[in-house]
Amino acid sequence: MKQLRALTITGGKLVTPEGVIDGAIRLENGLIAAIGGDVAPQDGDETVDAKGMLVGPGLVDLGVFSVDKPAFHFGGITRAALMPDQSPPLDYPSRINYIAKSGKPDLWVHPLAAATRGLGGEELAEVALMKEAGARGIATGRKWIADSGVMLRLLQYAAMLDLVVVVHAEDGGIAGEAAATAGEIATRLGLPSAPAEAETLALARDIALAEMSGARVHFRQVTTARGFQLVREAKARGVTVTCGITPAHFMLSDLATADFRTFTRLSPPLRSESDRQAAIAAIGEGVVDVASSGHDPRGPEGKRLPFADAEPGMAGAETLLALTLGLVRDGVIDTKRAFELLATNPARLLGVDAGALVEGHEADIALVDPDAPWFVDRTKMEATADNTPFDRQGVQGRVRVLYKGGVKIES
Repeated sequence: MKQLRALTITGGKLVTPEGVIDGAIRLENGLIAAIGGDVAPQDGDETVDAKGMLVGPGLVDLGVFSVDKPAFHFGGITRAALMPDQSPPLDYPSRINYIAKSGKPDLWVHPLAAATRGLGGEELAEVALMKEAGARGIATGRKWIADSGVMLRLLQYAAMLDLVVVVHAEDGGIAGEAAATAGEIATRLGLPSAPAEAETLALARDIALAEMSGARVHFRQVTTARGFQLVREAKARGVTVTCGITPAHFMLSDLATADFRTFTRLSPPLRSESDRQAAIAAIGEGVVDVASSGHDPRGPEGKRLPFADAEPGMAGAETLLALTLGLVRDGVIDTKRAFELLATNPARLLGVDAGALVEGHEADIALVDPDAPWFVDRTKMEATADNTPFDRQGVQGRVRVLYKGGVKIES
């Protein structure tokens, strides 16, 4: 799929790194050729009138567990970083190479190399070879590496290779098989639970190791008030750590589990309302760097079980943009910051020239109607499974047109 004819998009509100401006953007040979208020179509260009819609970068979803191309396109996602928790795990160069080519041309999948063989947390995988094969980062997978010596060696290795390490921050020795966060709700429901400190302890150790090694560490999900404080303090000391969050953890608290609906069985589990409020504050303050979908669709065989036995995970690709734009309407962040969370920052962490309307970057462009209302209806989702905790919720914000490398993606 190659752009055969230059395209100029006019009449839109361009979401640039400097802010939202009126103007036009010209796409040529799959790249952004020009952007700004004085850009005009050239002879022979195809032209599209954005009619006042937002013209932003295609979303870069950092840390998905499954690739659902139709769902990603619905949500405006043009690139996705795939976690190594596959069958088999992404712990060999050949598997990395296959995944790196799997979504093209209309979706680029950036594989994250398994940190350890078989994701067992004991023996480092051949990360350097996997980088050569196309890995854009290293990930510990769904679990925390308990052995501090192994984790330190991994971070030292990653620092030499200049690869970001995507970490699951939850002490497995404390979290165990818990299905909920310890507190009033878990007690009332009789659910196996673990204290929120399971996250705090994991963060504290890995921040210390990041400081020792100089590695770039990205905590895929931080969900507790104390966790955000640890990241805030680490950044203030100059430690190269970043953190992300999913909409579920800034939209929902453990109150959502009160009816035992397994679509709210997530990893990490939903937290208290005070933690949710702390998450919103951290997003507004700039402590949180990435908003990702956590896309992990689970079929009925994994969800039609008692709550404690159900598989954690949610289908999140289709709702990521709309739920994040809700923070804009609520005055927590502005539109520029929303696209930083959704595209610019994850692209920067992965080291790809995308995620921002900048000359020379890939022409991955989304035309977004930020006010378009719609209902989340799990029966009509594009994902391979429909386990969304936001079923029947009204949202606003729809991608109307999506371009990958300057070529329109047909839905």
